[in-house]
Amino acid sequence: MRLHKKHFSELTVEEFHDIVRARIDVFVVEQDCPYSDLDGKDKDAWHVWLTDGERLIAYCRVLKQGTSCEEASIGRVICLERRKGYGTRVLNEAIALARRVYGADAIRIHAQKYAKPFYEGVGFKQCSEDFLEDGIVHVEMIRTLTDADVSREEL
Repeated sequence: MRLHKKHFSELTVEEFHDIVRARIDVFVVEQDCPYSDLDGKDKDAWHVWLTDGERLIAYCRVLKQGTSCEEASIGRVICLERRKGYGTRVLNEAIALARRVYGADAIRIHAQKYAKPFYEGVGFKQCSEDFLEDGIVHVEMIRTLTDADVSREEL
């Protein structure tokens, strides 16, 4: 397993292709949600993913404050091999990265409602009523950060 953390400006064409392909496979194909995955926010985001050999198995992106929410945010969280801790690993790295790179003191997410227990497992708390986003029920969740929320790994 190898963990990757790169700003968009550092991604290779192959890496970005693999990221977008995985996101489309999960969000558009698997979840039958035909929407444009490329929303323009990738260009100023940090991307965190885990590979097994050459295969991407978990991914998320980190957005600075003011991009999607007033707080820093994490989105496009996917895991192609579920129930093995890979999603939790990339999410925890994304939280640490938001704290270290953006000085974030909180992270707000738009979580698919079915995934709420997953996010609660890493400290997020629901802070909104249910709402529809791209035809799927979501909830907003927030997590307050402290200096303890930093990674032991270097960027």
